[in-house]
Amino acid sequence: MKNRKRHSPEQIFMKLRDADAMLAADKSVGEVLQSLEVSQATLSRWRSQYGGMKSEEAKRLKLLEQENSRLNRIIGDQALDIQMLKEITKGN
Repeated sequence: MKNRKRHSPEQIFMKLRDADAMLAADKSVGEVLQSLEVSQATLSRWRSQYGGMKSEEAKRLKLLEQENSRLNRIIGDQALDIQMLKEITKGN
């Protein structure tokens, strides 16, 4: 079993562009997947996520997703704090 590798948006765009070029040069899908070292599912997922975007848009999307995740953690922490304060004040 291979180790999983995380690709940056820039790497994904390069691989998608390479895949399109190889397919246009009449290479088989299997050859393209082997050359890019990704699975069919990964390539399909990348196409659905990044298909019509430009590289800058993908970077921005990635940053916004990270910010959203950070804010959701903060909201979760605040909800726990509120719940703890309610429990503390219930006893008074």
